[in-house]
Amino acid sequence: MIASADGAQLYYETEGAGEAVLLVMGLGMAATGWWRTIPVLAQRFRVISFDNRGSGRSEKPRGPYTVAQLADDAASVLDAAGEQSAHVYGLSMGGMIAQQLALARPGRVRSLVLGASTPGGRDHVLPDRETLGFLVRRASMGHEEGVWASVPYNYGLATRTANARRLGEDIEQRLRYPPDAAGYRAQLAAAWGWDATERLHALSLPALVVHGDEDRIIPLENGCRLAEAIPGARFEQIAGAGHLYPTDEPKADRAVLRFLAG
Repeated sequence: MIASADGAQLYYETEGAGEAVLLVMGLGMAATGWWRTIPVLAQRFRVISFDNRGSGRSEKPRGPYTVAQLADDAASVLDAAGEQSAHVYGLSMGGMIAQQLALARPGRVRSLVLGASTPGGRDHVLPDRETLGFLVRRASMGHEEGVWASVPYNYGLATRTANARRLGEDIEQRLRYPPDAAGYRAQLAAAWGWDATERLHALSLPALVVHGDEDRIIPLENGCRLAEAIPGARFEQIAGAGHLYPTDEPKADRAVLRFLAG
């Protein structure tokens, strides 16, 4: 299904029934990145997932983009799906988009789940130099090369050393829709400019922050800052998990389901 937003056609799909949950994916990834999460949440909810502009099956207009623009896109997907409001779950850059959506359009967000994300700003804890260099180089890599090269940065040590099957399953999904180099750079520009540090205290809604303690892309300290900045937010630290923690620890999806259902 297609939503129209600010000159771009956005691909989205739905699964399940009940209250709406909008899933917002991170940098360069299509909605297929939620392939483990969707069946879990669809047990109780109508799950809406979509490809951000610049990635997957959505259009890829020239950038740079802004997080505000990407949040407007998310609202357009809700409109197209016929939902006035939804629980919103964002991962990584998708967590930034979810924060902006809740700040700019509070009536449309029932609750927030922010995974592997950050409030940004000058106090944002950067990745180590090796990881930072990879994020910059990633846009110039071929798709398959980039997906395989990202493994040490996206997953926890235990998964990389003892669970090749789960890694292979993820990579199969990610290879379905190659990222667009220009779209990746446009999204990266939006993420680098993100800063909600001084605004998050205004949020008044249930919020859950989830973060792996082996996250190399967005280090754990950023998740702690995010949970501290949102009044009443709960914090779920996932031991032994990296940036894509649903693959490292299946219990994470069930924890999100319990939060949303409660």
